[in-house]
Amino acid sequence: MRSRNNIGNKSLIKKGYTLVELLVVIVILGILAAVVVFAVSGITNKGASNPCTIEVRTVNTALQAFSAHSATSAYPSGTVLSGPTGMFTQLETAGFLQESAPRATARYRPTYDGAGNYTATCP
Repeated sequence: MRSRNNIGNKSLIKKGYTLVELLVVIVILGILAAVVVFAVSGITNKGASNPCTIEVRTVNTALQAFSAHSATSAYPSGTVLSGPTGMFTQLETAGFLQESAPRATARYRPTYDGAGNYTATCP
């Protein structure tokens, strides 16, 4: 007959994990965490520049629409933010933009030459 102690000890040995097995699991989890961190940082970098590029495209489309609807095919005169004669104000008055100075202009430096060339340095 077998004693209870022997059976109990064998079941405990079978249920436990070795130190090597635990270290392998920890290393795998660390690698997965590193991959996720690098993937998320790439997404957040794109999130900072996408609104800027979208706004530049929107303003360029509004400039082209302004020129197409103008009787003389002219672009708005003035600089980007030069008061009531500024480019944004003229585009808003004509109905091609919904706000006179888009909110993202605080984050980048827009330039406009008065000849329909609007550019911005996106972050």
